[in-house]
Amino acid sequence: MKKVVVFTSNTCPHCNTAKEYLSEKNIEFEERNVQTDPQARKELMKRKIMGVPAIFVDEEVVVGFDKNKLDELLL
Repeated sequence: MKKVVVFTSNTCPHCNTAKEYLSEKNIEFEERNVQTDPQARKELMKRKIMGVPAIFVDEEVVVGFDKNKLDELLL
């Protein structure tokens, strides 16, 4: 099973869409909110990622909600 981590923020509508999509596909994921978790914010900044959602599937990352790319990585 692939490890999926979704970096989100409270005000991001695409983050909600991504989480709903993963839930509909019965894909377990860990959510890391950059607004409430300073460590999550630092981790993204260290990787030079400035936008959310940032969805990590094992070592691959998808910035933004790209359904086709997620399907490719997850299925």
